[in-house]
Amino acid sequence: MIDDGYVNYFEVLELGEDCKPGEVRNNYKRLIKNLLLEISRVQITESRRDAFLLDIAKHNAAFYILRDNDLRQRYADDRAAVIALEDAWQKAAESNSPELDTCRRKFDAALRHFLSRYMEELVLQAGRDKECVEASHWSRAHERHASRVLRHFRQRVYHQIQERLPYYEVTKPDLNWDERKSLVQSMLKQGSAV
Repeated sequence: MIDDGYVNYFEVLELGEDCKPGEVRNNYKRLIKNLLLEISRVQITESRRDAFLLDIAKHNAAFYILRDNDLRQRYADDRAAVIALEDAWQKAAESNSPELDTCRRKFDAALRHFLSRYMEELVLQAGRDKECVEASHWSRAHERHASRVLRHFRQRVYHQIQERLPYYEVTKPDLNWDERKSLVQSMLKQGSAV
């Protein structure tokens, strides 16, 4: 099963999937405190600020999603489903199945939903949660910057996932630069001869 590129909030909080709500709370508070201490010790540049915003946002989202049993289960189910759809698409491409295009469309819809829901929508909701605000000192100013950072992160992850899929293998260009160089040189020779 392919498991690369889909945010794993259990790993963000260093937890197993059978963790208890108390463990979610304890790990979140310990990790967010360490992260805030790290931020206070380094000089903040624009790229560091974006990286820290993304880290804090992911920790907040992990806590927000995993502490609620129903939300945690939906997240785990949606994550497993999108990974299974990618796996099915890869297998359909390998066997040149007539279901290839159907698999691609199902996967793409599930991937867009997963990234939108769990890497943007719920991350922003977590930033408005009282416990997350208190622990991470998250504010409206953070949210404004984080919206842009999350959009870029989501797009980057989307492209990383897409690049390993069969669709990209089919359309990947195969350029012969030596052939192009000799073509351009011959055109230039013809042009100078006129």
